[in-house]
Amino acid sequence: AMQTASADPRRVVAVLDVHVDGVAPEVAAQFQSSLEAQVDAKHYRLAPRARVRDSMANSTRWTDGCVVGICLAEVKAKTGADLVLLAALTGSGTSFGFVVTLVRTDTGRVLAQEAQRCEVCTVNEVLAGSTLATIKLLDAVPDSLPDDSTNHEVERAKQPLQHQMTRARHHHRVLGATLTFTGIAVAAAGIALYATQNHATYGVATAAAGGGLALGGVVSLAF
Repeated sequence: AMQTASADPRRVVAVLDVHVDGVAPEVAAQFQSSLEAQVDAKHYRLAPRARVRDSMANSTRWTDGCVVGICLAEVKAKTGADLVLLAALTGSGTSFGFVVTLVRTDTGRVLAQEAQRCEVCTVNEVLAGSTLATIKLLDAVPDSLPDDSTNHEVERAKQPLQHQMTRARHHHRVLGATLTFTGIAVAAAGIALYATQNHATYGVATAAAGGGLALGGVVSLAF
């Protein structure tokens, strides 16, 4: 007897979209057939695009435009899929390319992606390449999907900014210390000039300038 979806231990992968451009429309069906023939049937159950669309036909929470994001939770609810597969196969003359993407249905975020392009290829070669790339991505998926509760993209974006702020604070303090010590030295030189050159006015000016530098350095260190 066939296992029901709830009793089937395999991870469900829903083929959500297979886009073709510059190649024959039947290439989309050929890609799915090739994938079904090579996928690890012990670990994965592939839900073909037509079956997925039938399952989603009566949903009021999902539409064709949903390929990433929280709206994929509805695909998970209707199909039981942990992952959805998006594939695009394109061609122009002898130039062909593909991109295959695995997206999580629990978070709506991209889990893995593979893209290639060949300037002198055939349709059969791009079919074989895209199928192998998809199998490679699936084989690399861990048994337990990693915790995706943290927005890693935002955290990675913050790191350079934090580094820049730390460097800026360091440079600010170095500048403050430099100004302070330079100011003290200049002020001392001005006082010496004032004392040795019969109270020359340029000695007073030099001492005042040094005092200003030192004060600026102290203010910089304070902030």
